[in-house]
Amino acid sequence: MKATFFTLLTGLVLVLLPCSCDFFSSTAKSAGMNATGIAYEIIVVATPEVWADSVGEELKGELLMEVPGLPQDEPSMRVMHVAPADFSGMLTYVRNILIVEINEAQYSKVTFRTENNRWANGQAVVYLTSPNREMLRSYIAENHGALVNYYTQIEMDRLAKVYKKTYSSLVYNKLKEKFDIELNVPEDFKSYKDTANFFWATNGATTGQTYIAVYTFPYISSMAFTGDYLIEVRDSLMRRYVPGSLPGSYMRTTEYVTYTPITFKGKYCGVLRGLWDTYGDKMGGPFVSYARLDEQNNRVIVAEGFVYAPETDKRNFIRRIEAALQTIVIPGDSDFKETGA
Repeated sequence: MKATFFTLLTGLVLVLLPCSCDFFSSTAKSAGMNATGIAYEIIVVATPEVWADSVGEELKGELLMEVPGLPQDEPSMRVMHVAPADFSGMLTYVRNILIVEINEAQYSKVTFRTENNRWANGQAVVYLTSPNREMLRSYIAENHGALVNYYTQIEMDRLAKVYKKTYSSLVYNKLKEKFDIELNVPEDFKSYKDTANFFWATNGATTGQTYIAVYTFPYISSMAFTGDYLIEVRDSLMRRYVPGSLPGSYMRTTEYVTYTPITFKGKYCGVLRGLWDTYGDKMGGPFVSYARLDEQNNRVIVAEGFVYAPETDKRNFIRRIEAALQTIVIPGDSDFKETGA
């Protein structure tokens, strides 16, 4: 099934705080109860005094920090507060919980501990403990961004596991045949465009249209893994293969917000976040791309997700497609399946 950019448009997700390495091991203490709540929602359990003072302000600033790479301000998390005395019943089943405890008699330093499935299956619980407020406040400030990145990655891991089981076989098969890579995108991705060394597909949604694009280019030097170079390649390919609805219009990058090197599957990966629009048209939104080196074939593989949702917030849409990008498997990865195997 082929489609132009206009047809598809109109037709229609690390720096972690120190944590226990067995977070995803099975330590369920619940009796089969599944975690409740929505993605990127968190309950903070802390005394009203702590929540109202400077420690609480630091925590709010951390958890509500602006999501990078969006065209408007959107908070990273939806935060609810509850006092320890009121933390019981259904509240203990929420999927993301942060428990803050300050006790000089019990603690000598700030500690960060995680526990999986404490009261419900699929639950992430974090304990922040400290002997006093000043030390905890300093700890949060010195590790700015790390706590929210931790919870964000937890949510993306949850969704990536879903995509590993339920995904668009059409897109998976096309990418395996074309690039010899594996990528699990939501199963509602059914419209696509396949040309030369460039492939893109969309979910065709009427609200929150989401897209993936995959392309490759030869690896010549380490300069390929810089924000400026990746934007240059991106704009060249988008201008050629992603036209807008009007003659002469095309997708382009208007701003790249961050370029972050991360370790992905034990190897280097460049994560680029920014904004796109359509030259000569009125479309635009956020994008995120993952650039990886395929050493076996001496090429750079870029998997990108972008969103067009002028009528609503975009945080969850871009994070959902980023979770799909994190399912990518390329030649040389330990979980790579040889074609025909």
